[in-house]
Amino acid sequence: MLYTILCYNSEEAIGTWTKEHDDAVMAKLAIVQEKLARNGKLGPVARLRPTKSASTLWKDREPHVVTDGPYAETKEQILGFYVIDCETHGEAIDIARELGRANPGGAFEVRPISLFFPGSMSES
Repeated sequence: MLYTILCYNSEEAIGTWTKEHDDAVMAKLAIVQEKLARNGKLGPVARLRPTKSASTLWKDREPHVVTDGPYAETKEQILGFYVIDCETHGEAIDIARELGRANPGGAFEVRPISLFFPGSMSES
């Protein structure tokens, strides 16, 4: 089954990292990612740009309105995500724990996902 691990943290905290600290965290994450890839567990991984670069389409009114910034006005934002292939929810939690050791702070939300492919209404 496919799971997503949504990575949350305070953009303010991440914004204070030096390039050296960021590079060190990314190097630790790369070790975990390489292991997951070797074991056929790792799907797409994305690091989102800061929320100040986001736009939100408000579709609850006509005409739709586009505003600058993220949908949620919260201190912690989604900074990125992983797609992983696991046998059980417990295995997905274990992977989140391993990623957490490489990149402490914030939170990881683990959630099963379904993939939908263009031109097909079937899910995978």
